[in-house]
Amino acid sequence: IVEWITDPAILASLVTLTAMEIVLGIDNIVFISVLVNKLPPDHAKRARQIGLGLALVFRIVLLSLLFVLIHLSEPLFHVFDHGVSIRDLILLGGGLFLLVKATHEIHKDVEAKGEDEASLSKVAQASFAAIIAQIIVIDLVFSVDSIITAIGMAEHVSVMIVAVIIAVAVMYAASGWISRFIQEHPTTRMLALSFLLMIGFALIADGAGFHIPRAYLYTAMAFSAGVELLNVLARRNAAKHKK
Repeated sequence: IVEWITDPAILASLVTLTAMEIVLGIDNIVFISVLVNKLPPDHAKRARQIGLGLALVFRIVLLSLLFVLIHLSEPLFHVFDHGVSIRDLILLGGGLFLLVKATHEIHKDVEAKGEDEASLSKVAQASFAAIIAQIIVIDLVFSVDSIITAIGMAEHVSVMIVAVIIAVAVMYAASGWISRFIQEHPTTRMLALSFLLMIGFALIADGAGFHIPRAYLYTAMAFSAGVELLNVLARRNAAKHKK
């Protein structure tokens, strides 16, 4: 361990891989933050902890199964000129899941069907279980995608594991703030849901053989988030001046 820690090339791959895992983890954070938004605060925190804990476990387990992961990218059959692998099927399924979930949540918000306190508390436990189940599904999809992407960036499994642990720790630190921000500023929920739609389309495109560079997606997300942040600040300042 000391040998690879003192090797500049390995340290460079660790930094690069950690940065990549953090960037790829943005999708995971947005999804979990949107899901737990309607839970009571204590349940929301527990759901985030379980969700990100599972993300870490899935990634480390997948790293220990590198041989299996390599074979996930081998074509099972061909559709026209595209060889469809197990990884492609996982991405297609995950993308469809995100599209359906985000569309359903957007429909509920647009219809604006309110729920009273009694009904919310009555379904709290059922909602918690359903949310954990959905987090497990999407954690697995994002874990497969990020680990297969990481395999070519580092030669040592130990480096990958350390990078994943650091990335998940950063995701955990950021998830609480993002969840609170979405809860305090309801308009950002619609923006987050639109991000999930975009990520879903990207996963489906990847699974179909049409790779969309993640830099394009994250640039669009950063720009949209910046505009929304300006709107939040403008509304806050306007509210202060009215008092």
